Amino acid sequence: MLEARSDVVGSLLRPPELLEARERFERGELDATGLRQAEDAAVDDALRLQEDAGIAVVTDGEMRRLSFQSQMTEAVAGFGEWDLDAFLWGEWQSGELGEMKVERPPIAVQSKLRRRRFLSADEFSYARPCTDRILKVTLPSPSLFANFWDPERSSDAYASLEEFLGDVAEILREEVDELVRLGATYIQLDAPHYPLLLDPTYRDFYASRGWPADRWLELGLELDNLVYGDREGVTFAMHLCRGNQASRWLVEGGYDWLAERLFARVNAERLMLEYDDARSGSFEPLRAVPEGKTAVLGLVTTKSGRRETVDELAARIEEASTFCPLERLALSPQCGFATSVLGNDLTLEDERAKLQTIAKTASLVWG
Repeated sequence: MLEARSDVVGSLLRPPELLEARERFERGELDATGLRQAEDAAVDDALRLQEDAGIAVVTDGEMRRLSFQSQMTEAVAGFGEWDLDAFLWGEWQSGELGEMKVERPPIAVQSKLRRRRFLSADEFSYARPCTDRILKVTLPSPSLFANFWDPERSSDAYASLEEFLGDVAEILREEVDELVRLGATYIQLDAPHYPLLLDPTYRDFYASRGWPADRWLELGLELDNLVYGDREGVTFAMHLCRGNQASRWLVEGGYDWLAERLFARVNAERLMLEYDDARSGSFEPLRAVPEGKTAVLGLVTTKSGRRETVDELAARIEEASTFCPLERLALSPQCGFATSVLGNDLTLEDERAKLQTIAKTASLVWG
């Protein structure tokens, strides 16, 4: 089992040069080769940033993605028309920045899904020789794509939501097969939709599709575990947060409801848990983390430039250790710094300082 004490969730802030290159590409002013060169440079910088900070686990920063979910819809035919709002819809909250409401767009899967290319194999193949750290690959949880199935417009392609998500899961399972073949040893599924079940609005959304909360979680876990499989020498993680876009969040509440239902049953050895403020509730649900699994505490916020201190984080880790032994804990940011190209409201220097503080804290606490 992976024992890294400092970890990252996935995305990093996109540099201005990359955002400009993407805009030029969309306007037809830059060809695919030029965009690829800008992405390569951004990945190189992202890896150096994490290495220089002292983080044990690194990612490519998701520099090639529009959103943490978008590699699926870009790589797979059949999803119909979509744009960034397909991954952003909801009522986003922030006491400091104000609300950001994004209406659910009229998206719908149109035909049987067909993989045109692998989602992240190319990302991994580029980044792997560029770092000597543990390289994590992030993938979306299959049931994140439930909003693409519409009972009226999708039924010709898929008679049921379950049938559609089964194909999504199979594509992701094949993706994991390819990543493992290429040498990947650490793979994460991002599943922010499970904590959404803390909110009645989202419970009602899934219930309207015939999936009450407990039944929906059962289906999701079945699909996730299909994707993970049982692969020797590979560590799997699951990331659970309450929404993260443009420094805003979707829901609040502790992990209590999820902990007993999910922590022991998901085939992931590392549970990436958001714990950066009071919205996340207490550490008590960590009692449900079984032996053999690590709770990676997301104590460092990516939503603002507030600089946490080593002493502050060490104290919170000590508090958490009263519910889960210290040897089964690790430290990370609470989510990505830019789960889409929108990015969060902090600077590259803020990001760098936070990563450095994570590494220093992990060294102090665990040696």
